[in-house]
Amino acid sequence: MTGVKDVSAQTGIYDLLVIGGGVNGAGIARDAAGRGLSVLLCEKDDLAQGTSSRSGKLVHGGLRYLEYYEFRLVREALIEREVLLEAAPHIIWPMRFVLPHNPADRPAWLVRLGLFLYDNLGGRKRLPGTRSLNLRTAPEGAPIRKEYGKAFEYSDCWVDDSRLVLLNALDAHSRGATVMTRTACSQVRREGDLWQVELTNTVTGEKRGVTARCLVNTAGPWVNDVIGRVAGLNSTRSVRLVKGSHIIVPKFWEGRQAYLVQNPDKRVIFINPYQNDLALIGTTDIPYEGRPEDVGADANEIAYLIKSVNRYFKQQLAESDIIHSFSGVRPLYDDNAENPSAVTRDYIFEVDGGDGTAPLLSVFGGKITTFRKLSEHALEKLKPFFPRMGAAWTSKAHLPGGDIRDADFDQFLGDLRARYRWLPADLAKHYARLYGTRASELLAGAASVADLGRSFGPHFKEREARFLIETEWAVEPSDVLERRTKHGLHMNEAEKTAFGQWFREQGTMTKKASA
Repeated sequence: MTGVKDVSAQTGIYDLLVIGGGVNGAGIARDAAGRGLSVLLCEKDDLAQGTSSRSGKLVHGGLRYLEYYEFRLVREALIEREVLLEAAPHIIWPMRFVLPHNPADRPAWLVRLGLFLYDNLGGRKRLPGTRSLNLRTAPEGAPIRKEYGKAFEYSDCWVDDSRLVLLNALDAHSRGATVMTRTACSQVRREGDLWQVELTNTVTGEKRGVTARCLVNTAGPWVNDVIGRVAGLNSTRSVRLVKGSHIIVPKFWEGRQAYLVQNPDKRVIFINPYQNDLALIGTTDIPYEGRPEDVGADANEIAYLIKSVNRYFKQQLAESDIIHSFSGVRPLYDDNAENPSAVTRDYIFEVDGGDGTAPLLSVFGGKITTFRKLSEHALEKLKPFFPRMGAAWTSKAHLPGGDIRDADFDQFLGDLRARYRWLPADLAKHYARLYGTRASELLAGAASVADLGRSFGPHFKEREARFLIETEWAVEPSDVLERRTKHGLHMNEAEKTAFGQWFREQGTMTKKASA
C-alpha cells in the first residue's frame, strides 16, 4: 500500500492509538495500518469480548429498519453484505430466512414491499431473491403450526462475529499494527499536537507510557467513559445502551434454513441453525442502565423468546431446553427515540481537537455489517491530520484465510480433504470454517490425527489450542472456548476443567501478560 508510516519503534510515536478491540476498533486499525499509518490497538479485555461476540451473528441489511425509514443504512449494509461475503467466505455464508406470515402483525402487502426493497436497494448480485412459500406443501413448513399457511423466504448471511473481529486484528498486525489485549487505556493527556497515554496491563497491573498523534475511541458501551473519565473532556453526544439477549437450544427442525417470526409488539425474532445441531434464538431489545460488564439474560427475556417461538412452531420449547444464554449491550447512538427497537443502528463520529491540538475521534453506534464502511469513513475524518495516508483499500481485500478461489467454500473444503486424506471429514470442515486457507498453517507438519495431539473435546485437538495461543492472542481458556471457537458449547464440565488445567500448565496467562 502507498502512504507514509512513522514506525513507532523508530520515532517512539504512533500515528493512531485505537481504544477498544471490538469490530469497529479492529476494522479501523486494519484499514489505517494498510494505509501506511503506525497503529497501536489496545483492548482492556479480550478481542470481541463485549458486544462484538454477543450479536445475532448475522451480516444483514436489517429488514425491519425499513419500517423506521433507515434507507441509507439498509442500502449501505446490503452492499457491505456482499463485500464481506467475498472477503471472508469461510466465516460468512448465505442463509435463507423463512418468514411465516401472520396477518395480525403486518399486512402481506407491507411485507412484500419491504422484501422488494430489500432485494433491490443494495444491488444484490450473489444472493437469491425473495420467493413466496406455501407452508402446507413446502418442506420449510414442516415445523410450523398449521394456522400459518403462507410465508416469504429471503436471503441474508451468517457470520462468526468474534472471528470477524479477530481476523481484522490479525490483518492489522500483519500490516504492522501493534495489538495489545488485556491492556486498558487508563489515562491520557494532551501535550500540543500529541497525546501522552498511560496503558495498564489488566492482568499484572504493569503500566507503560506511549505517545500518539491521534486517539480513536471505539470503546463501544464505554465510549463516553473514555471521553470523560480518561480524557477529561465533554461531549454533546452519547450512546444509549440497549440489551439484546439470546438463548441456545437443540435444533428442532430439518434443513439449513433459518426462521424469522413476528410478534404483536412488532419485534422480530430470529431462529437460526447454529453449530450444526443447535439453534440460536434472539434477540430482545431492553433499555439497560447497569454496568456493561454485568449484563445477562433475565427471566422475562427468556420467557419472551420462548413464547415467541412457541407461537409459531409445533414443537413447544421450555426453559429446560436451554443449553446456554448470553446477552450483549448495544451501544446505539442516542437519537432520543422512545422505543428501543426504533433507536438508529447508524453511526456518527465526533472529532475533538485540530489546529495544532491532538485529535480525538470518537465513534458512536454502528453494527457488525457496516464496520468496514464505518472504518473507511473514520479514516476520511482523519485525512486532514494525515494528508499523506494511503487511499481506501479494504473493499477488494480478503481477510486472513479468506483467499478462497471464487469464494467457493465447498470446493476449498474438497481440496483440503484431498490434501489431508487422513483428516476426518468433520474435523476438516471445522478447520476450514474457522481458519480458511490458514488451516494449512495449523496442520503444517502433521501426517496423522495422532500428530494433532491430545483431544480435549469433540473436534478439539491440542494442535488447534496451541495455534490459537501462538497466533491469535489467546490468553485465557475462555478466549479459546467462547470466542476463537465455540468448543465450549460441545464440552462437558469435566472436559472444560481438564482443558483449563492444561492451559494453566502452559503458563500462557503469565507469559502473555508479561510480554
